[in-house]
Amino acid sequence: MKILQKICFVLLMGTLSSVYGGSCFVEPYDVDDCRVRAEQGNHLAQGLLGLMYKRGQGVTQDYKEAVKWYRLSAEQGDSLSQSILGYMYKEGQGVLQDDKEAIKWFRLATEQGNSSAQYNLGLSYYLGQGVLQDYKEAIKWYRLAAEQGDSKAQYNLGWMYEKGQGVFNIIRKQLSGIGKQQNKDILTHNSV
Repeated sequence: MKILQKICFVLLMGTLSSVYGGSCFVEPYDVDDCRVRAEQGNHLAQGLLGLMYKRGQGVTQDYKEAVKWYRLSAEQGDSLSQSILGYMYKEGQGVLQDDKEAIKWFRLATEQGNSSAQYNLGLSYYLGQGVLQDYKEAIKWYRLAAEQGDSKAQYNLGWMYEKGQGVFNIIRKQLSGIGKQQNKDILTHNSV
């Protein structure tokens, strides 16, 4: 009978806490619940706590504290936290600005297909930040992000194709040696 009472008590407390208490995983996020879960090692709660500190949502904005929680989540393999941590190193938010450390975290996230990290790695190659400037590598990473619907990657990829950066500009090659009227026809056709 005592075991049945304990089970009922646990179920009742669980129900009361879910009705009257907040949840780390449902907006508005409950900071206290997230902190408890994060301290227990839950990588999703760690990432959410990092987000709260980054945005100042329910807590005082604190980039250093955000980095702490993102790092714990990222070290457990959370690709979103890896990507955000890379961005924070790139921008120097809560840490000393470090392009090489940013690249490290972007690469880890890209291995899991994170499109934001793919875009940021492409941008790093395009600008030569943390890596040697390499338009072909920029195209590679922009294309992967663009294929997942990342609009910034789609725009930058289109820009690079238009400028012939990192790609063999087929249209210009085709236009060499062709008469002016044919050039106009090809350009008009390609711009539609």
